[in-house]
Amino acid sequence: MTEKDLIIIGGGPAGLSAARTALEAGQKVLIVDRNHELGGQLIKQTHKFFGSEKQYAKTRGITIARKLIARLEPFKANLEVALDTTVLGIYKDYVVTTLKGETYGKYRAKAIIVATGASEKVLAFENNDLPGIYGAGAVQTLMNLYGVLPGKEVVMIGSGNIGLIVSYQLMQAGVTVKAVIEAQPRIGGYKVHASKLRRLGVPIMTSTTIKKAFGNDRLEKIQIVGLDESWKEIPGTEQELYADTLCVSVGLAPMHQLLSMAEIRMRCVNELGGIVPEITVDLETSMANVFVCGDVVGVEEASSAMVEGSLAGLEAAAKLGQVHPDYLNRKIEYLNQLESLRCGPFGKKTLCGLERIKVNRNA
Repeated sequence: MTEKDLIIIGGGPAGLSAARTALEAGQKVLIVDRNHELGGQLIKQTHKFFGSEKQYAKTRGITIARKLIARLEPFKANLEVALDTTVLGIYKDYVVTTLKGETYGKYRAKAIIVATGASEKVLAFENNDLPGIYGAGAVQTLMNLYGVLPGKEVVMIGSGNIGLIVSYQLMQAGVTVKAVIEAQPRIGGYKVHASKLRRLGVPIMTSTTIKKAFGNDRLEKIQIVGLDESWKEIPGTEQELYADTLCVSVGLAPMHQLLSMAEIRMRCVNELGGIVPEITVDLETSMANVFVCGDVVGVEEASSAMVEGSLAGLEAAAKLGQVHPDYLNRKIEYLNQLESLRCGPFGKKTLCGLERIKVNRNA
């Protein structure tokens, strides 16, 4: 077994930001990530981010990933990175087990930061396993990482920011977006994204859902249906749309599995995307010295994940006796940034959810 001081699970925006502040404090850090490069979801995001300059506003996700990685370079003497490595489990005695290829690893950590992010939710409908049906993240990976178009004619299910942004990216790549379908009575994402699509002639159909997919070897068409105020199907509103590709973007669910395995106290909070851990204001879980940050705490924008990561790295290092030289000012700054990021209409739901999982350190 290999002894480690601080293990960060996940090398996305939250994990990279956590590593930076911990390293600044003088802490030795191991980042473990199952992908072949650091950056998480950022490496396939070509759109420019909103937010403030501190969270890289007006910068593309792929560029932000490079910047976050470059910020670790001055501290490489205290940094170890394990890529293509899947964490299999976290145990109550702070043992972390991993698998890289066929090589099994076993570490014991003094502190752990879990920044595993979130996974795409699936949608239940008839024939939802036909070839040609993708999650929005899979479409981004195909196009932005590998330069592969998923199809020629696409219907997007979901009008959140991801659904709207990916729809626009598909059109930029020459794909026809037949429609955006949204079950809620209103668009879920920012109006600026929806306006781009509408100006290009893409209908956004609210209070509508998919009922069935058709096809033999792959998707050929779908059937949609209107929904009433009680979310029940309205008879006689069925329509068929011909498309060779269906992209499903109906939200993300926090990847809580490692935390649940360690029997950390969890709660199901719809406002945060599903099952999330109870946390203190310092982002520490019910298991001492195990911290969380990013979408695993509650699904938000990458800007919030970066700030949460910075705070988690600050606190984890302090618990291990490596107090950042500007600890108090940094902590106040990060908490103020999170408050600012969550002050808009989209942040109200997050704040409501966070109130349900925040606990007193001595509780």
